Amino acid sequence: MQLHNFFNSSTSYRVRIALALKGLSYEYLPVNLRKQEQRAAGYVALNPSAGVPLLIDGDTQLSQSLAIIDYLDATHPEPRLLPTDALARARVLELSLAIACDIHPVNNMRILRYLQDVLGASDAQKNDWYRHWIAEGMSAVETLLQRHGQGAYCFGDAPTLADCCLVPQVANAQRMGCDLTPYAHVMRVHEHCVAQPAFQRAAPAQQPDYIQ
Repeated sequence: MQLHNFFNSSTSYRVRIALALKGLSYEYLPVNLRKQEQRAAGYVALNPSAGVPLLIDGDTQLSQSLAIIDYLDATHPEPRLLPTDALARARVLELSLAIACDIHPVNNMRILRYLQDVLGASDAQKNDWYRHWIAEGMSAVETLLQRHGQGAYCFGDAPTLADCCLVPQVANAQRMGCDLTPYAHVMRVHEHCVAQPAFQRAAPAQQPDYIQ
């Protein structure tokens, strides 16, 4: 397997966590988002979304982090990241999508660049935008964990897709200087996860393209 990704991309980070949890080896292929390498014609031919991550597994080319993790769960089912029980699976997806659909899309690099480069937002306005959507989204995630979370991870004593999404989003929020103290359940899960070897191997600072 090959994974086209960028060390600081939270979507790439999700997939790296899943691969590490499953003990799957892969070739790391960096795509520097800061240099707009994802927009190169050769890469767009592989991934029409012009983003990361992109997984190549034999003849299969697959983008979108949640689709990739679902594929990995189907092809390498142990340990499972999406439960087989209908309600348990729905709870995991509910929290995962609250991050992947509500928080991440409005705060990713291309959106922040558009705010500044096209709409003329200042650094302060960009940061206010980012922190606003983190506060709204994390409030929802915190409530979901209060109501339905249990165990050391988001849902029980084994990691799921929800943890693969939560940890990178917290990392991004911390990097942007967001106040996460109101989200005690979120931070409890995060601190447990980042102490685990698989999560540590997937961390941005451990990647070959890491730039401080």
